[in-house]
Amino acid sequence: MVRIETEYQGDLHCVSVHTPSGTALATDAPVDNQGRGESFSPTDLIATSLGTCMLTTMGIVARTLDFDLNGASVTVEKEMSTTPPRRIIRLSVAIRVPQTTNPENQQRLENAAHTCPVKRSIHPDIETPIEFVWG
Repeated sequence: MVRIETEYQGDLHCVSVHTPSGTALATDAPVDNQGRGESFSPTDLIATSLGTCMLTTMGIVARTLDFDLNGASVTVEKEMSTTPPRRIIRLSVAIRVPQTTNPENQQRLENAAHTCPVKRSIHPDIETPIEFVWG
């Protein structure tokens, strides 16, 4: 179990601390929801978590395949609902891997992204299309 401690700083700003490492992360409400957009919003962190979890899980599989995943990148585009209730409706993911590999390894790596813990934790009402670009 990991503990995250968060303190409300006022004016829609929070600071969270990852207690095992002491690393701090600031959040702010987005401009379209009364904030100043000075940092990640809470829903931005969901998009960030999805992308980083996919690459991390792919990295674990890449180690077992002796495949160099360095330089791989992910872009996640978050789309919010335009009608109440305010919620994430779509997280479009594009994963770019600069190296190529054989089709079997490519499938294993793509499967790792599709089955990462964050993706499995996202509500099925949120669309999560994933595009892979190899080489």
